[in-house]
Amino acid sequence: MVEKQICTSNLEKAYDRPFSELVRIACQFQSRILLHHKDRQVNAKSIMGVMAFELSEGTFLTVTAEGNDETEAVNALESFLTH
Repeated sequence: MVEKQICTSNLEKAYDRPFSELVRIACQFQSRILLHHKDRQVNAKSIMGVMAFELSEGTFLTVTAEGNDETEAVNALESFLTH
């Protein structure tokens, strides 16, 4: 399992487009990918879960991935959320 804490800095407007792009990136990987913030966690491959997560600029969250491409998955989401 790979785990990384991230501070979001690439969400100009945390609405449909960034959420759908995050889910699209997560779905490219076979690993199970979860986003954690405070006491909540959501499946990064679920658009409804991610939208309910209320991500915004400057949100600190933890991304965890478990599977054969876990490192690549976490790195791809970190890149999207921070660049």
